[in-house]
Amino acid sequence: MSEQSFRVVIIGAGMAGVLAAIKLQQAGYDNIAIYEKADRVGGTWRENTYPGLTCDVPSHHYTYSFARNPDWSRHLPSGAEIQGYFKRTTKQYAIDKLIQFNTEVTQAEFVDGLWQLELKDGGRDSANIVVAATGVLHQISQPAMAGLERFQGAHFHTARWDHSVALEGRRVAVIGMGSTGVQIISELSARGIEVSHFVRNPQWIMPVQNGHYSEQERQAFRSDPKVLEEAMDFAGYTASVEVYTQALIDPDSEGAKIMGQACLDNLNNSVKDAKLRQQLTPDHAPMCKRLIFSPDYYQAIQRSNAHLVRSDIECIEEHGIRTRDGVLHGCDVIAFATGFRADQFMRPMQVIGIDGVDLNSLWAKRPSAYLSVTMPYMPNFFMLNGPNGPVGNFSLIDIAELQWGYIAQLIDVVREGTDADTRLALYPSKQATDDFDAMRVEAAKKTIWYTGGCQSWYLDAEGIPASWPWNYSRFVEVMKTPDLNKYVLMTGAA
Repeated sequence: MSEQSFRVVIIGAGMAGVLAAIKLQQAGYDNIAIYEKADRVGGTWRENTYPGLTCDVPSHHYTYSFARNPDWSRHLPSGAEIQGYFKRTTKQYAIDKLIQFNTEVTQAEFVDGLWQLELKDGGRDSANIVVAATGVLHQISQPAMAGLERFQGAHFHTARWDHSVALEGRRVAVIGMGSTGVQIISELSARGIEVSHFVRNPQWIMPVQNGHYSEQERQAFRSDPKVLEEAMDFAGYTASVEVYTQALIDPDSEGAKIMGQACLDNLNNSVKDAKLRQQLTPDHAPMCKRLIFSPDYYQAIQRSNAHLVRSDIECIEEHGIRTRDGVLHGCDVIAFATGFRADQFMRPMQVIGIDGVDLNSLWAKRPSAYLSVTMPYMPNFFMLNGPNGPVGNFSLIDIAELQWGYIAQLIDVVREGTDADTRLALYPSKQATDDFDAMRVEAAKKTIWYTGGCQSWYLDAEGIPASWPWNYSRFVEVMKTPDLNKYVLMTGAA
């Protein structure tokens, strides 16, 4: 079938959506559309602009393998630099011409071999293939707090940071101790702003350095790709990812012991006051939650303008936050670093496959997918960074590229089996999906996420870790070649 009539629609213009579009174009597909509900590319790096925003993956590994960036300014990239990188790359590969911004897909239904799409603005489209690149961390989670409507200051979720609110000379309360809360406290404390960090459950922090690349180094990276490749140390980085994933799946592994000890040493060596150290000591095993990498949080929280609050919040009042010990903590700004609804993926979009099966019924128990990229009863519907894929302190760009290599082979099968008279579609069998999910759940119960004694956004509603429960090398291997015996192939008249 000609590429001109074989249409692919990508939902989302974040990291994964841009990747899919570039790869499709390079493979000769030229009937492509990208629908993006926001007004710019970038995904989570567009949404998040809070003070101190930094990626915990080394800069030179948080890039597409085909579009290395020699100009990173620091060893760990800032959110603004990452957003700039995606914006430049989108233009470099002319992907911006494919994107329809401010256009949200509200429904996708598989009818007579094609996906029929409904858009929020009333528009419609149809496609042979749909690629959901909607991301994981985009639907904010903000707990209801009694009295918030009475608060006379400014308040917002950290992914909706209001930059019109001046912070200097004001008292800022940050609720939540994930990476976001830690980064904000570090940044604002260093600026001399009075900050209070409300922490229900402290988390383990891995020490890390975030040095600057000199202009001389960046010039060397620009002029000689081999110098950049040496600096990236692919072998060392891959080995560290393998150790990290092994530590997650085997709490008794040497890697787990080393990483756990590093976190404990970081706390003990950084926090001298015994009472504060005790307040910052987690009640769970290291890596039970996503590890926080920070060069300076412990130093930041010990400054005179920073205050750790461990008492639970009772309510919000006009001039601050009252905790259950009766103390009113005065503040002028409240920032909710309370994370995201990680189980949503492409929802609230309605997805309806064959036999009337819809996404909500398919995911009634938990979001699931065969190898994280395809679902039963949803022909020619593919996901990047979908349910149960690898997540952790490593590059999701690497994961998305591996997933795309797998998906691209399936799309080629569909295209080769589709012509003017026939449409081919494929989806994983229910049996293959159930078998995979049962095996995944069994393996997940052996990971530190399950055995470590904590609650985290990695866990689904039943307390099962919703992530890849094996090591990184296994994921690399299964993404190499799809097993078509696990798929149902169906044909219909065009």
